[in-house]
Order: sequence, then C-alpha cells, then structure tokens
Amino acid sequence: MSNPFGTMLKSLLSHWPGGGTMDEHHLRERLCDRGVTEALHKNFQLLLKLSEELLDIWLTYPGTQHVPLSQHVLGFAMKSVTRVVMGSTFEDDQEVIQFQKNHGMVWSEIGKGFLDGSLDKSATRKKPYEDALGQLESILKKIIKERKEKSFSQHTFIDSLVQGNLNDQQILEDSMIFSLAGCIITAKLCTWTIYFLTTSEEVQKKLYEEIDQVLGKSPLTPEKIEQLRYCRQVLCETVRTTKLTPVSAQLQDTEGKIDQFIIPRETLVLYALGVVLQDPNTWPSPYKFDPDRFDDDSVMKTFSSLGFSGTQECPELRFAYMAATVLLSVLVRRLCLLPVMGQVVETKYELVTATREEVWITVSKRT
Repeated sequence: MSNPFGTMLKSLLSHWPGGGTMDEHHLRERLCDRGVTEALHKNFQLLLKLSEELLDIWLTYPGTQHVPLSQHVLGFAMKSVTRVVMGSTFEDDQEVIQFQKNHGMVWSEIGKGFLDGSLDKSATRKKPYEDALGQLESILKKIIKERKEKSFSQHTFIDSLVQGNLNDQQILEDSMIFSLAGCIITAKLCTWTIYFLTTSEEVQKKLYEEIDQVLGKSPLTPEKIEQLRYCRQVLCETVRTTKLTPVSAQLQDTEGKIDQFIIPRETLVLYALGVVLQDPNTWPSPYKFDPDRFDDDSVMKTFSSLGFSGTQECPELRFAYMAATVLLSVLVRRLCLLPVMGQVVETKYELVTATREEVWITVSKRT
C-alpha cells in the first residue's frame, strides 16, 4: 500500500523527527489505510447527514441566488474530516471554524513557504505559521489522550491508529497529515466536480439518471454507492482534468537506476503527475472533460497505476472520493446545478490544484 501524497507532506513538515525503518513506514501506511476504511464504514451516516445539511441550505435559495461554491464545500469538507478523524469534539461549529482558520494558515505556508524556501526567510510569516501548527497539534494531542483513556460510541480515524499500537508522536503525525490533506483534497475535488457539472449539461443529466436508477426512492447506503459507476468516472475525470495533485512523492523501496544515475534506497522521489495526467499519448483530447473515457477498463487500470484509484490510491483521496460521492448523490438527486454566466474560473496549481478565486453557481429544484 502506498501514500505518496502523505509521504511528501510529511517531508514538508520538516520540524517533525524522521527516522524509522522502511518496514515501519509501510506498517504505518497500512494502519492509515485500514483506519480510513473503518472510519468511512462506521461514519457513513455522518457524511450523509452533513451532505443533507448543505442540501437544506441550498434548497432555500431562489434560482437567481449566487452560491459561493468553494466556501460552502470547504465547510462541508472541514466538518466531514474533523468529525471522522477526531469525533464529537468537532460537533461545535466554533471548533470547526477555529480549526479551519489554523488549517488555512498552515496549508497556505506548506503550499508556498516550504516549496520556495521563503518561510524560513520571513519571521513575520513564520511565527503565525508555527502558532497555527502548534494549536492544531495541541488539539490533536488532547484528543489522542482522551481516545486512549475513555470509551466512545463513535469510531474515528484516531481510534484505529491507537489500536495499531503506534506511539503518541506517530499518531500525532499521521492524524495531522490526514487532517491537513484530507480536508483540502475533499474540498477541491467537490468544488471542481460540481463546477464541471454546471458547465456540462449532458454529464450532469447522465449522472442524475444513474443516481435515479440506482437509488429510486430508496435511501443512500454504502452498498448503493458501489453501484454508482458513472459517478466514479466523473470524479476520476475531475482528478485527471484538473491535475488535482500535480506532484507526489514516494520513498524508494530498493536502490534504483535511471541512465547513469543511482537512486539510493529510502530516497524521497518526486513524481510529476500533472504531466502524466495530460499526456496526449495516454489521454486522447487530454484537456477535454470526458468521464466516458473511464468506461474503458484499461484506462482505469492506467489511472490506478498512477495512485489515483484502486489499491494504490492514498487514504486522503479515498476519503475524498467517498465524501464527494455522497455529496453529489444528495445534491444532484434534488437540484439542478447551474453556471453563473460570464464567470471565468482560473486554475491555481499548488500541492492540490485550486481555483484562484471563489467559484459561483446557481441551483434550482428538480421537478
């Protein structure tokens, strides 16, 4: 099992101690993978509830109301990840808002300050970053202690790490990585997917028909989610088209060689996935949003080999796929998602691809 995005993010949080053998590294990856699987299974109803809360808000809007998509979806992602990772501590919206503030500061500096080296050169930026990271660590340490000492009815991601007999520092690192990356990947995947649906009437129509055929008047369940094949194709094509995570990293398991260059074992190797995802030799019409391309099993196999699907996908992306599928099923079932005419959406490439400014949409009730 592999988590290239988490590996890279951990390397950027360079104040944390490194070390550990390759076997220990793989053990922790397996624990994180199992933790996400268990947390998603046991918190499916929570994701459904949060999706329905957002639907209820959008149902109150008149057809002319411009909806700040990025803002609303970020709130959904923050609530989903914090509740699934940390539990009932984050039932209070004020806790989520404070987490979001600290998360935004830390993520912003990881995205630019570490990559270009400017953070270490700017004391006015470094102190707020370190304060925000310190607050996130304090919250996680408190929750880890509570989850170790008490019994709770809700099973969380942290509980799986605790049960895996990791030490407190390891649990802190892995829950921090998942919280940071999980929030932003989920938010951006949902934002981009909904935006693409507003610009492609045919894709949205086909998605609605699949949801209607699979669900009918029945409630959404994990078993029904597995049947939403076209929805998964839409999400995969969103990841590919936007180059959602344009760069990843992986620790080299064994010594490798490229031409005359030796890559020592345990070297951190960066992969330019953004280039591969829009290579015209692999993807015909690479800049076109076309979920039907994933009808072909060989295409999905290629996508899986890059770590974006199947057994190779990172835990944060797996969580994002599930959260996005639940949210889309709830929204598209009841609403038509419509564009704001004249809007130009520009792309901002960082660790996770974002939009430069707020994305606005409108909604109308399905009749």
